[in-house]
Amino acid sequence: MRNEDAFKVEGRVMEVLPNGTYRAELKNGHCLTAFVAGKAKKNFAGLNVGDTVKLQLTPYDLSVGRILTEK
Repeated sequence: MRNEDAFKVEGRVMEVLPNGTYRAELKNGHCLTAFVAGKAKKNFAGLNVGDTVKLQLTPYDLSVGRILTEK
């Protein structure tokens, strides 16, 4: 995902899935699969349902997002 094409949105964790993935819902009601990439996985081990997170999406695939930070 190129950084120039990506945009950031805010969402909420709706479900914790296996292998460090999450189901997230955006404010407009769109649901997507979210993941934490790289070394940041250690910081997000405690994400729970209802937590607000900042996601990075690419315009090419709006069904998957990367979790950047927890609010």
